[in-house]
Amino acid sequence: MTPMPEATSSPVSAADRTSSRRTPPTWLVVAVACAGQFLVVLDVSVVNVALPSMRTDLGLSAQGLQWVVNAYAIAFAGFMLLGGRAGDLYGRKRMFLVGLGLFTLASLGGGLAQEGWQLLAARAVQGLGAAVLAPSTLTILTAAVPEGAARARAIATWTAVGAGGGAAGGLVGGVLVDALSWRWVLLINVPVGAVVLAGAALWLTESRGGERRRLDLPGALLVTVGLAVLAYGISQTESAGWTTAATLVPLLAGLALLGLFLLVEARTAAPLMPLGLLRLRSVASANVAMLVSGSSMFSMWFFMTLYAQNVLGYTPLEAGLALVPSSLAVIIGSKAAPRFMPVLGARNVAVLGTLVAAAGFGWQSTMTADGGFVTAIMIPGVLMMLGAGTAATPLASLAISGAAPGDAGLVSGLINTSRTMGGSLGLAVMSTIAAARSGGEGAGPVALTDGYALVFRTGTAVLLAAALLMWAWLPAGRSKPAPGVSARGDAGSAERTSGM
Repeated sequence: MTPMPEATSSPVSAADRTSSRRTPPTWLVVAVACAGQFLVVLDVSVVNVALPSMRTDLGLSAQGLQWVVNAYAIAFAGFMLLGGRAGDLYGRKRMFLVGLGLFTLASLGGGLAQEGWQLLAARAVQGLGAAVLAPSTLTILTAAVPEGAARARAIATWTAVGAGGGAAGGLVGGVLVDALSWRWVLLINVPVGAVVLAGAALWLTESRGGERRRLDLPGALLVTVGLAVLAYGISQTESAGWTTAATLVPLLAGLALLGLFLLVEARTAAPLMPLGLLRLRSVASANVAMLVSGSSMFSMWFFMTLYAQNVLGYTPLEAGLALVPSSLAVIIGSKAAPRFMPVLGARNVAVLGTLVAAAGFGWQSTMTADGGFVTAIMIPGVLMMLGAGTAATPLASLAISGAAPGDAGLVSGLINTSRTMGGSLGLAVMSTIAAARSGGEGAGPVALTDGYALVFRTGTAVLLAAALLMWAWLPAGRSKPAPGVSARGDAGSAERTSGM
């Protein structure tokens, strides 16, 4: 399901430039920032229940369907760190307006799409807009509220709104698809976005970070295009196999672009992803763990929605309601993890959460074509997302605790980017696995169930391997998370998991 922006890495200094207009009430600034965050997180999850309707109306293939999700996620992850730095350089309010404007226009384009490629292009532009918008939401909030209890309450509000957006996505999407059509899961962003844009233009004041760095646009383009091409190559294995040119060319091209990205990051003065940070054990291990575990957890929402509608015959609204307990579980896990971390240690909590998620995946892999709601969706879904939320917070805490204070926001953005990128590639692999087992297009409910079950068995094995990796590599010890880490973990996990 976002991602945690790097906004907190550059606190606003006394030299920050602000507009000359009278400073608006703090609560109004917090409300506008939270509204932007809500839209970004909601749009990760709201499309899931609309996927079968989109496929029927636009004639999308199974491969095209996964790209409705992946186009947004890859653009979001690939450009999020760049969006945060653009806010520091050009102004947080300006980037908020640019990102939200782009997001709103892309939502209009997607809602009016008449062809599959038009919808996919709109989703990619939405992801770009979200990547510019999301980092500014938290920076604007922390700049407006003085450090201390008031800021903690504001961040808690921001976190709750983000988690609520993810939890509400399935329900809102179900209502809109049932009452109107799938197009309204995108079109609803237009009037809401216009209102938030007007409020932001009127009430937000401009601020910039004290540090001046050039934008690493080549790095952002290389990593985003590289991941997209690699994911496309993986998806081609479904129809063309692993040894054909249609598969090998994009796979090799994607790997080459990612290799070129690493070379660019090693040579540029202001890299999008400073490679020196990965020499720190806590940063490297937490990011790899998030990448591996995210490759399974990201796909949960995608396949649970397809199972509910394509196999069990749920309507979009019923599918959205069915996933509400899972959405709430990720919030509970995120908020419970910081309570256990000082007692058990961050590493142990991360391992425990991953094992709980693996148990849920294992349970889900026993699904049948005539499964009941409680045993086939609710209980395994709650276990999967409770574990996901519990594991995400200590992983973020460990990564941030190993970095210098000035790099905390960057590392927070990096770990959520790792999760989203891992999830995007994982979804491509899992979709190929499901299609290979079920027989692809036109498969019946029993064959589809076999394909989905194999996905969850594969996910179980991946999560068990991730738990072993965490136990062996993550730093041990019992330490309290740094101030604000639990809020980052909450928001990050909610965004990345509840939207998938």
